Amino acid sequence: MGRFLTPDAYIESIYSISPEGLKKHGIKGLILDIDNTLVPTYTKDADIKVKAFLDDMKKSGIKTAIVSNARQDRVEQFCRHLDVEYFYKALKPFKKGYLKAVESMGLRPCEAAIAGDQLFTDILGGNLVGMKTLLIKPIDFNEPFPVRIKRLLEKPFLRGKQYLDKF
Repeated sequence: MGRFLTPDAYIESIYSISPEGLKKHGIKGLILDIDNTLVPTYTKDADIKVKAFLDDMKKSGIKTAIVSNARQDRVEQFCRHLDVEYFYKALKPFKKGYLKAVESMGLRPCEAAIAGDQLFTDILGGNLVGMKTLLIKPIDFNEPFPVRIKRLLEKPFLRGKQYLDKF
């Protein structure tokens, strides 16, 4: 089970990821989580920095999609001004949401990466599908109670890990 909870890289921030870094690792598509990966959990809309990040990926030939366990209205509101495929109520870590996203990009799982902040959803699911997995340091720890419990369970797996400020 430990190998399925081990990301390929520990990343300081989503903004530490560059198209060049992804291409260097053979990654042609990037699947992103929303809450605590792109924005704090309580942020309803994508900001200009998120839009610029996604636009930069697109201009550089990296395909993107958003896969979230959040409700439809939350994901649609967040993505409404973004030119990105999105999938809500994905039931991560189950494979279905990841596979839909990869298929929508016209890629195989081994050509894509998932960037997310949780081991038991984002990383576990990506590893089960055979994707590269990038664990993003959470933006804000002001989270709903169930997520705080998961964070406690993640701690033993994260002890002593160094996060990269460039990928």
